[in-house]
Amino acid sequence: MVFEARDGNFAQEVLSADKPVLVDFWAEWCMPCRMMSPVVDQIAEEHPEIKVVKLNVDENPLIASTYRIMSIPTLGIFKDGKMVDKVIGVTPKQQLVSRIMQYVD
Repeated sequence: MVFEARDGNFAQEVLSADKPVLVDFWAEWCMPCRMMSPVVDQIAEEHPEIKVVKLNVDENPLIASTYRIMSIPTLGIFKDGKMVDKVIGVTPKQQLVSRIMQYVD
């Protein structure tokens, strides 16, 4: 299941999560973001040990600026309320999963 985060619920959806969170920072007009979207959806389906969240940077500029998201897609990995890693740009699924799994207990 993929959750949707906004400026108003980011702390609840991401920072307070009890497991690692993959946050897909994206925008509607971004073609590389559209390429990554099905990959992110597959990861959500295949890996219940992580939480997957999407955040539209155009609609939620506060969070995007807080985490200094300068390029999209950026895939942020959060654990214990902190961004511990990030991957920028189109990334093969297996490479992304390998990065995330480092943070799963």
